[in-house]
Amino acid sequence: MNHRQPSRATLLSVGFASVVVFLLAWEAACRTGVIDPLFLPPPSAVGERIVAMLSDGTLLSNVLASTRRVMTGFIAATIVAIPLGIVLGTSSYARAAFDPILSFLRPLPSMSWIPLSLLWFGISETQKYSIVFMGTFAPALVYVIEATRNVDPLLVRAAKNLGASNWQVMREVILPASLPQILSGMKIILGLSWTCVISAELVAAREGLGFLIMNGKEFFQTEVVVLGMVMISVTVLVTDIVFRAIERKVLRWQA
Repeated sequence: MNHRQPSRATLLSVGFASVVVFLLAWEAACRTGVIDPLFLPPPSAVGERIVAMLSDGTLLSNVLASTRRVMTGFIAATIVAIPLGIVLGTSSYARAAFDPILSFLRPLPSMSWIPLSLLWFGISETQKYSIVFMGTFAPALVYVIEATRNVDPLLVRAAKNLGASNWQVMREVILPASLPQILSGMKIILGLSWTCVISAELVAAREGLGFLIMNGKEFFQTEVVVLGMVMISVTVLVTDIVFRAIERKVLRWQA
């Protein structure tokens, strides 16, 4: 029996319809009193707040503040983690020397760095960048090490047998072979960066989506809290789409 796979347009329609049904059910539950709007506002209230904050520019400024912090900390972490991870992944001695330090850093959540970072940098942009860096560096390093170690050793030996130097093996064999897995790991790390920056903004910030959520909570503006949550998801989705586009361009030889 031949089962035809649904088209992409059909799947998108089903997904869109499910979102509409969910929002209508949510709105109805709030309007009929099943859900107290004080604790969970209806989508219409959130939409009105979005329009108001877009009009006065506060929504965009908060989104840009969080995005700037995420990208700065994320790029700094990857600049350090990728070359260091490649070295640790290809050198047993370097890995043995660094592994105890990595084993100490890896379990620490970003929140654990907030007290120290406040003492070091105060309530500044550097403090937010440092939280993202500290929360993502160790996981990024682990991804790069594993990606490098997963390169087929037969490829490395074949290149050396053909007379390639260590630098040529690194550039022509190890880096291209490990790059797809490295980029997949960095995509996950980018999502983790948002968790880190929201943690930092909830504690000490004057702008950003985390600040927006905390400020809404303080003034019992639950529609602002939900708005902040929605904008985090939307912003992460947009950055993920951009990252995927970059990944396709970098790995166009895989197509």
